[in-house]
Amino acid sequence: MAVSEHHGVAENHGAAEERSSRRPGGPSRLSPADVGDRLAAVHDRITAAGGSVADVTVVAVTKGHGPAAAAAALEAGLTDVGENYAAELATTAAALLAAGGPMPRLHFLGHVQRNKVRRIADLVHLWQGIDRRAAGQEIARRHPGASVLVQLDISGESAKNGCHPTEAAGLVDELVDIGLHVGGFMAVGPTGPPEDARPGFRQLVALADRLGLPERSIGMTDDLDVAVAEGATMIRVGRGLFGPRNGADDLRR
Repeated sequence: MAVSEHHGVAENHGAAEERSSRRPGGPSRLSPADVGDRLAAVHDRITAAGGSVADVTVVAVTKGHGPAAAAAALEAGLTDVGENYAAELATTAAALLAAGGPMPRLHFLGHVQRNKVRRIADLVHLWQGIDRRAAGQEIARRHPGASVLVQLDISGESAKNGCHPTEAAGLVDELVDIGLHVGGFMAVGPTGPPEDARPGFRQLVALADRLGLPERSIGMTDDLDVAVAEGATMIRVGRGLFGPRNGADDLRR
Protein backbone atom coordinates (compact mmCIF):
# COMPACT_ATOMS: atom_id res chain seq x y z
CA MET A 1 0.00 0.00 0.00
CA ALA A 2 1.39 3.41 -0.96
CA VAL A 3 2.14 5.99 1.70
CA SER A 4 -0.45 8.38 0.34
CA GLU A 5 -3.12 5.73 0.76
CA HIS A 6 -2.82 5.05 4.45
CA HIS A 7 -1.03 6.78 6.33
CA GLY A 8 21.34 -0.99 12.02
CA VAL A 9 21.37 0.36 15.51
CA ALA A 10 20.90 -0.98 19.00
CA GLU A 11 17.77 0.08 20.85
CA ASN A 12 19.61 2.17 23.43
CA HIS A 13 21.50 4.14 20.79
CA GLY A 14 18.78 6.54 19.65
CA ALA A 15 21.15 9.48 19.70
CA ALA A 16 23.49 7.65 17.36
CA GLU A 17 20.67 7.28 14.86
CA GLU A 18 19.97 10.99 14.82
CA ARG A 19 23.69 11.76 14.43
CA SER A 20 23.85 9.32 11.54
CA SER A 21 21.04 11.14 9.74
CA ARG A 22 23.16 14.29 9.83
CA ARG A 23 26.40 12.79 8.50
CA PRO A 24 28.33 14.87 5.98
CA GLY A 25 28.07 14.07 2.33
CA GLY A 26 25.14 16.17 1.23
CA PRO A 27 22.08 15.24 -0.80
CA SER A 28 22.28 13.37 -4.06
CA ARG A 29 22.49 15.55 -7.17
CA LEU A 30 21.86 12.77 -9.64
CA SER A 31 19.22 13.51 -12.24
CA PRO A 32 16.40 11.08 -13.02
CA ALA A 33 18.24 10.33 -16.28
CA ASP A 34 21.38 9.36 -14.33
CA VAL A 35 19.37 7.11 -12.04
CA GLY A 36 17.51 5.69 -15.04
CA ASP A 37 20.79 4.74 -16.71
CA ARG A 38 22.04 3.07 -13.55
CA LEU A 39 18.71 1.31 -13.09
CA ALA A 40 18.98 -0.06 -16.62
CA ALA A 41 22.40 -1.48 -15.68
CA VAL A 42 20.88 -3.09 -12.56
CA HIS A 43 18.13 -4.60 -14.71
CA ASP A 44 20.77 -5.99 -17.07
CA ARG A 45 22.49 -7.64 -14.12
CA ILE A 46 19.21 -9.17 -12.95
CA THR A 47 18.60 -10.65 -16.38
CA ALA A 48 22.17 -11.89 -16.73
CA ALA A 49 21.84 -13.66 -13.37
CA GLY A 50 18.82 -15.58 -14.63
CA GLY A 51 16.15 -13.43 -13.02
CA SER A 52 13.21 -11.50 -14.38
CA VAL A 53 12.98 -7.75 -14.00
CA ALA A 54 9.23 -8.18 -13.57
CA ASP A 55 9.71 -10.54 -10.63
CA VAL A 56 12.52 -8.80 -8.71
CA THR A 57 11.63 -5.60 -6.87
CA VAL A 58 14.42 -3.01 -6.77
CA VAL A 59 14.33 -0.99 -3.56
CA ALA A 60 16.21 2.28 -3.97
CA VAL A 61 18.24 2.80 -0.80
CA THR A 62 18.48 6.58 -0.41
CA LYS A 63 20.31 6.50 2.93
CA GLY A 64 22.55 9.58 3.17
CA HIS A 65 21.51 10.98 -0.21
CA GLY A 66 18.49 13.04 0.85
CA PRO A 67 14.92 13.31 -0.46
CA ALA A 68 16.14 14.47 -3.89
CA ALA A 69 17.45 10.97 -4.52
CA ALA A 70 14.04 9.50 -3.74
CA ALA A 71 12.40 11.96 -6.12
CA ALA A 72 14.91 11.08 -8.85
CA ALA A 73 14.27 7.37 -8.29
CA LEU A 74 10.53 7.88 -8.67
CA GLU A 75 11.01 9.87 -11.86
CA ALA A 76 13.24 7.09 -13.19
CA GLY A 77 10.38 4.63 -12.72
CA LEU A 78 11.11 3.05 -9.35
CA THR A 79 8.26 2.65 -6.89
CA ASP A 80 10.05 1.40 -3.75
CA VAL A 81 12.39 3.49 -1.58
CA GLY A 82 14.26 2.29 1.51
CA GLU A 83 15.71 4.21 4.45
CA ASN A 84 17.75 2.98 7.41
CA TYR A 85 16.93 5.71 9.92
CA ALA A 86 13.57 6.91 11.18
CA ALA A 87 14.51 10.59 10.93
CA GLU A 88 15.56 10.26 7.30
CA LEU A 89 12.47 8.28 6.37
CA ALA A 90 10.20 10.90 7.95
CA THR A 91 12.09 13.72 6.21
CA THR A 92 11.90 11.97 2.83
CA ALA A 93 8.18 11.32 3.19
CA ALA A 94 7.48 14.93 4.21
CA ALA A 95 9.48 16.32 1.29
CA LEU A 96 7.78 14.09 -1.26
CA LEU A 97 4.33 14.88 0.13
CA ALA A 98 5.09 18.60 0.02
CA ALA A 99 6.18 18.28 -3.61
CA GLY A 100 2.77 16.86 -4.47
CA GLY A 101 4.09 14.14 -6.74
CA PRO A 102 3.72 10.36 -6.58
CA MET A 103 4.60 8.63 -3.34
CA PRO A 104 6.79 5.53 -3.13
CA ARG A 105 6.28 2.45 -1.06
CA LEU A 106 8.59 3.23 1.84
CA HIS A 107 10.67 0.43 3.34
CA PHE A 108 12.34 0.70 6.73
CA LEU A 109 15.60 -1.21 6.42
CA GLY A 110 17.34 -0.49 9.72
CA HIS A 111 17.29 -2.15 13.10
CA VAL A 112 13.96 -1.25 14.70
CA GLN A 113 14.21 0.96 17.77
CA ARG A 114 10.95 0.81 19.69
CA ASN A 115 11.08 4.49 20.67
CA LYS A 116 11.20 5.46 16.97
CA VAL A 117 8.30 3.35 15.75
CA ARG A 118 5.52 5.81 16.58
CA ARG A 119 7.10 8.53 14.43
CA ILE A 120 7.03 6.47 11.23
CA ALA A 121 4.45 3.73 11.81
CA ASP A 122 1.91 5.24 9.42
CA LEU A 123 4.53 5.86 6.72
CA VAL A 124 6.17 2.45 6.38
CA HIS A 125 4.96 0.06 3.71
CA LEU A 126 7.32 -2.76 4.76
CA TRP A 127 9.50 -3.19 7.84
CA GLN A 128 12.50 -5.25 6.69
CA GLY A 129 14.59 -5.59 9.83
CA ILE A 130 12.50 -7.46 12.42
CA ASP A 131 14.68 -9.81 14.41
CA ARG A 132 12.97 -9.96 17.80
CA ARG A 133 9.46 -10.11 19.23
CA ALA A 134 9.75 -6.81 21.14
CA ALA A 135 10.20 -4.83 17.94
CA GLY A 136 7.24 -6.59 16.39
CA GLN A 137 5.06 -5.88 19.39
CA GLU A 138 5.69 -2.14 19.15
CA ILE A 139 4.92 -2.12 15.43
CA ALA A 140 1.73 -4.15 16.00
CA ARG A 141 0.66 -1.70 18.71
CA ARG A 142 1.17 1.32 16.47
CA HIS A 143 0.08 -0.25 13.17
CA PRO A 144 -1.89 -3.49 13.52
CA GLY A 145 -1.55 -5.73 10.51
CA ALA A 146 1.68 -4.11 9.30
CA SER A 147 3.79 -6.00 6.77
CA VAL A 148 7.20 -7.15 7.96
CA LEU A 149 10.14 -9.31 6.98
CA VAL A 150 12.15 -11.28 9.52
CA GLN A 151 15.85 -10.48 9.31
CA LEU A 152 18.18 -13.48 9.44
CA ASP A 153 21.79 -13.47 10.53
CA ILE A 154 23.56 -15.32 7.73
CA SER A 155 27.00 -13.80 8.25
CA GLY A 156 27.76 -14.22 11.95
CA GLU A 157 29.23 -10.70 11.95
CA SER A 158 28.58 -8.66 15.08
CA ALA A 159 27.99 -5.45 13.10
CA LYS A 160 24.98 -6.99 11.36
CA ASN A 161 21.64 -7.73 12.96
CA GLY A 162 19.31 -10.65 12.53
CA CYS A 163 17.98 -13.68 14.33
CA HIS A 164 19.67 -17.05 14.00
CA PRO A 165 18.10 -19.15 11.24
CA THR A 166 17.22 -21.86 13.76
CA GLU A 167 15.05 -19.34 15.63
CA ALA A 168 13.35 -17.89 12.56
CA ALA A 169 10.32 -20.19 12.35
CA GLY A 170 9.46 -19.52 15.99
CA LEU A 171 9.78 -15.77 15.52
CA VAL A 172 7.57 -15.89 12.44
CA ASP A 173 4.87 -17.66 14.47
CA GLU A 174 5.15 -15.12 17.29
CA LEU A 175 4.85 -12.16 14.92
CA VAL A 176 1.83 -13.66 13.21
CA ASP A 177 0.25 -14.31 16.60
CA ILE A 178 0.54 -10.62 17.56
CA GLY A 179 -1.18 -9.54 14.36
CA LEU A 180 1.60 -8.77 11.88
CA HIS A 181 1.77 -9.94 8.28
CA VAL A 182 5.08 -11.76 7.79
CA GLY A 183 5.89 -11.87 4.09
CA GLY A 184 9.29 -13.52 4.20
CA PHE A 185 12.92 -12.97 5.12
CA MET A 186 15.63 -10.37 4.70
CA ALA A 187 19.38 -10.68 5.16
CA VAL A 188 22.64 -8.84 4.60
CA GLY A 189 25.40 -10.92 3.08
CA PRO A 190 28.83 -11.27 4.70
CA THR A 191 31.65 -8.81 4.12
CA GLY A 192 33.97 -10.01 1.38
CA PRO A 193 33.65 -11.39 -2.14
CA PRO A 194 30.05 -11.60 -3.40
CA GLU A 195 30.35 -15.35 -3.85
CA ASP A 196 30.76 -15.69 -0.07
CA ALA A 197 27.09 -14.72 0.29
CA ARG A 198 25.82 -17.68 -1.74
CA PRO A 199 25.52 -20.27 1.08
CA GLY A 200 23.61 -17.87 3.34
CA PHE A 201 21.30 -16.71 0.56
CA ARG A 202 20.62 -20.32 -0.37
CA GLN A 203 19.85 -21.18 3.27
CA LEU A 204 17.41 -18.24 3.52
CA VAL A 205 15.58 -19.18 0.33
CA ALA A 206 15.28 -22.81 1.42
CA LEU A 207 13.84 -21.73 4.77
CA ALA A 208 11.37 -19.39 3.08
CA ASP A 209 10.31 -22.23 0.79
CA ARG A 210 9.84 -24.57 3.75
CA LEU A 211 7.65 -22.05 5.59
CA GLY A 212 5.72 -20.99 2.49
CA LEU A 213 6.91 -17.37 2.64
CA PRO A 214 7.17 -15.64 -0.75
CA GLU A 215 9.48 -12.67 -0.13
CA ARG A 216 13.30 -13.00 -0.09
CA SER A 217 14.97 -9.61 0.30
CA ILE A 218 18.61 -10.45 -0.37
CA GLY A 219 21.30 -8.81 -2.42
CA MET A 220 22.70 -5.30 -2.59
CA THR A 221 24.92 -3.46 -5.05
CA ASP A 222 27.89 -5.85 -4.90
CA ASP A 223 26.18 -9.21 -4.46
CA LEU A 224 22.82 -8.77 -6.18
CA ASP A 225 23.88 -11.11 -9.01
CA VAL A 226 24.42 -13.96 -6.56
CA ALA A 227 21.19 -13.12 -4.75
CA VAL A 228 19.11 -13.16 -7.93
CA ALA A 229 20.67 -16.44 -9.00
CA GLU A 230 19.71 -17.93 -5.63
CA GLY A 231 16.09 -16.73 -5.73
CA ALA A 232 15.85 -13.12 -4.54
CA THR A 233 12.45 -11.48 -5.02
CA MET A 234 13.73 -8.13 -3.74
CA ILE A 235 17.13 -6.41 -3.88
CA ARG A 236 18.21 -3.27 -2.01
CA VAL A 237 20.39 -1.00 -4.12
CA GLY A 238 21.90 2.31 -3.04
CA ARG A 239 25.38 2.83 -4.45
CA GLY A 240 24.44 1.10 -7.69
CA LEU A 241 21.83 3.82 -8.30
CA PHE A 242 23.16 6.91 -6.54
CA GLY A 243 26.91 6.39 -6.14
CA PRO A 244 28.81 6.23 -2.83
CA ARG A 245 27.84 8.20 0.25
CA ASN A 246 30.71 10.43 1.43
CA GLY A 247 32.40 9.39 4.64
CA ALA A 248 30.06 6.58 5.57
CA ASP A 249 30.09 2.80 5.58
CA ASP A 250 27.04 1.67 3.65
CA LEU A 251 27.38 -2.11 4.21
CA ARG A 252 27.83 -2.51 0.45
CA ARG A 253 24.42 -1.11 -0.47
